[in-house]
Amino acid sequence: MIYVTRLNEKRFAINPDLIEIMEETPDTVITLTNGSKYVVSEGIDILIDRITEFRRRCRPVCKVEER
Repeated sequence: MIYVTRLNEKRFAINPDLIEIMEETPDTVITLTNGSKYVVSEGIDILIDRITEFRRRCRPVCKVEER
């Protein structure tokens, strides 16, 4: 889950696996795969950074041993 902020400054968490599209119109609108839409104060670049960090936390780093 990643945290986002509504325009009224309320924070909530959203599952990035359900994000279908993000648009800046000029506010950022997140549309989920089920058609739900959320207007948030963060820009798309910030959201992409948060999603990237979320994915890093969810996937362990695999180390390959050299022979």
